[in-house]
Amino acid sequence: MTDNGDEPFIAAVKPLVDAMGGVMLPPDEAGPDDVVLSWAGTEVVAVRLPQLADSLDHILAAMERKRGRPLAELDRKAKQEVVRTLEARGAFSVRHGVETVAGALGVSRFTVYNYLNRDKEA
Repeated sequence: MTDNGDEPFIAAVKPLVDAMGGVMLPPDEAGPDDVVLSWAGTEVVAVRLPQLADSLDHILAAMERKRGRPLAELDRKAKQEVVRTLEARGAFSVRHGVETVAGALGVSRFTVYNYLNRDKEA
């Protein structure tokens, strides 16, 4: 990455890149699928986005950190809230998303589907 006053820009986007599970790298190391960000007309940093399946694992880990304990230790109401949040973020469009979430919550796939269906009926 460059060293010409771009550090504030890099510092500003780093929390977003970290939250997405992305990786920041110098623009000249960017691959065809990376996103190159410019500041004041100069390419400053490239962002390598995670694969969707990796993103789901990253989102689950972030939810655990935010709650301060494993998702499997949450009560039923909190688990239902987690499922609603994950559905809103598209977690169940990822292949094996239901299975991944069920494992993190310590419930069966059937239970995750019940949580999803319960929200649709409400």
